[in-house]
Amino acid sequence: MEKIVSLCKRRGFVFPSSEIYGGFAATYDFGPLGFLLKKNIEFAWRKWNVQMRDDVVEIEGAIFLHPKVWEASGHVGGFADVLVEDIATHKRYRADHLIEDAKIMENAGALSLQEIDDIIEANNIKSPDGNKLSRAKKFNLLVKTHLGPVEDESTVAYLKGESCQNIYVDYKLVMESMRLRLPFGIAQIGKAFRNEITVKNFMFRTREFEQMDVQYFCKPEDADKYYEEWKQGRMTFYTKMMGVDPSRLKLRQHEENERAFYAKDAWDMQYDFAGMGFQEVEGIHHRGSYDLDQHSKFSGKDLTYFDEKTKERFNPFIIECSGGFNRLFLVTLFEFYREEEEEGGGKRVYMAFPPSLAPYKAAVFPLSANKEQLVSKAKEIFEDLKQHFPVAWDDRGNVGKRYYSQDEVGTPFCITVDFQTAEDGTVTIRDRDTKKQERIKVEAVRGHIEKFL
Repeated sequence: MEKIVSLCKRRGFVFPSSEIYGGFAATYDFGPLGFLLKKNIEFAWRKWNVQMRDDVVEIEGAIFLHPKVWEASGHVGGFADVLVEDIATHKRYRADHLIEDAKIMENAGALSLQEIDDIIEANNIKSPDGNKLSRAKKFNLLVKTHLGPVEDESTVAYLKGESCQNIYVDYKLVMESMRLRLPFGIAQIGKAFRNEITVKNFMFRTREFEQMDVQYFCKPEDADKYYEEWKQGRMTFYTKMMGVDPSRLKLRQHEENERAFYAKDAWDMQYDFAGMGFQEVEGIHHRGSYDLDQHSKFSGKDLTYFDEKTKERFNPFIIECSGGFNRLFLVTLFEFYREEEEEGGGKRVYMAFPPSLAPYKAAVFPLSANKEQLVSKAKEIFEDLKQHFPVAWDDRGNVGKRYYSQDEVGTPFCITVDFQTAEDGTVTIRDRDTKKQERIKVEAVRGHIEKFL
């Protein structure tokens, strides 16, 4: 993790937000290369879940929703973690995290308040500062604010605790306007906010993040079938679309007492983060008709689906695939980070991103920055390529250092214009992973790169 954090800051992937003021806990900004990587990951997710399917459409919803949405969803009353407090410093901690960190048990989030108190007492668990802990109590995770000129109960609002609620409240409008018939899905990449007690492990747990959701609506009798299909489909997405090693992925079913209040069944897609072990990156949930039932009840609106064949009305069941973007971003960094010992000593660090995910698809160099004929030809190639995909330009220092600099940010191909270019119209193209170089015609460069995108 330390190596990943260092690389992210040093090479412009991720910066601590507000760093000149000392930073702000668990908030991060995507730098220039992080932004490009982010958009490529989003594109891959969107391509797999929306573009390549005929039964899924995508929306983008507002961050603020009517406060009643969060009452209906159960978040006002039931969206809580269990905290304990250091009675000396008054710092607060997630009780389940302290128990898990002490290696007493895994998945301690399902424990009751009394069970947590008993485990802390029996195992003499102290705070990270070594002090006695308070008794456990529940802490609501919704971020509360006010909208309007007066701060009273009439202006209470919440930042989205989960992104998917836009989908549920828009479900009928989407269905009718797009003339959809069951089964169909609605996708969204949207902001979510949680007043997390404990934030740690870089971007793994933050208070502001994006969720990548697909909510798949189907007939109740078909829900189990589609649930299995989406579970297996998520595994394929990670391995085929993202290039993740299957041995570093697994599905884990929730115990009955640890499921979210809305879930009939739930599985986690877990990734083996070096140093942290297997951790959740996405949840696959069988939500039944809970959400539409609740929003029908609280809004007074009929959200039922009319089946023209059976002439029945019912609230569809929902299969949910919901992952945090920050965690998928971290998976991508962990999966493709490489260290390679060099002959004669030294170490090469490179990001082995698939070309489709790499921030820059290629970099263009003149062999020498003070030879006009080389610079002008290299600029010509650079200007052509950047019309089609992101390309880097580098004329600093020697070519070897430029190669290693581009390796570190994951650029798959480096193109060098040298003195032979003027003679035969060829350039050197270097492969990041193998370090092999070959000469190809200038006019073939773009096609060579695009084969891998």
